[in-house]
Formats: sequence, C-alpha cells, structure tokens
Amino acid sequence: MNEEELKKKLTPEQYHVLRERGTEAPFTGKYVHETKKGMYTCAACGNQLFSSDTKFDSGTGWPSFTQPLTKENILEKKDQSYGMSRVEVKSRGGSHLGHLFPDGPGPTGMRYCINSASLRFIPKEDLEKEGYGEFKKLFEK
Repeated sequence: MNEEELKKKLTPEQYHVLRERGTEAPFTGKYVHETKKGMYTCAACGNQLFSSDTKFDSGTGWPSFTQPLTKENILEKKDQSYGMSRVEVKSRGGSHLGHLFPDGPGPTGMRYCINSASLRFIPKEDLEKEGYGEFKKLFEK
C-alpha cells in the first residue's frame, strides 16, 4: 500500500504515529484499558503483532506487552532521537509502533510500549471472520 492509500485508510492520528513516528498522548489511546481476549495487528499493514495474553498494565498510559506474538513481524531499531537512547519498535511493513524497554515483568523482563493508534484489535471471537483463524487456538484454553 502506498502513502496516498495509507492516508485514505488511516485517521490523521494513526498516520502521524505510524508513518511520521509520532506518539499519542498518554492515557488517551483506545486500547490502554482494553481487557478482552484477542490479537493486536498493525493498523497499517495488518501483520499480527501481539496477543492480549501478553498485555499488562504498565501504568505508563500506553498499551504494554511482554513479547510479540510473531517475532518476525516486529523490527527493533536503535533510536537516538530527543537526546535519548531507545529501541524503536516497527512493524515488518515499516510502520512505527512504539518503543521497547527492559523494565517489564516476567517472563521476558521487556516492555513493548505501543501506541494504540498503531494497532487494530481483533477480539478472539472475530479472528476467523477477519482472516486470522489460525490464531484462534491461542485463546482456546
């Protein structure tokens, strides 16, 4: 999908976060307090990113996860912007998602701090009809 198509598909905030490396204000994102079971995908490319089973309340104001659902869909890149040394988290499609910090809970000790605007949540009961049926087994416990 080219940039013009993405501008039509995404809201202005989503485009700013995903394509211009923006950040939504803390505690304003629609998934900060989401507790339903399901999967989070990239709002731009649809790649599978995170499971609700690895989501936790970090108290930071952004959805946080201990690990990606499918590691190959996540890119980690050094980020030296704003006088800080961080690790940027991007989707395999090249869109900015958030940042990775080594201060999360077990089992990984990592915190994937992700902007809600970069995500699309698919409840477990909708995975099949949305084309992600192979992930339904993750929630059949």
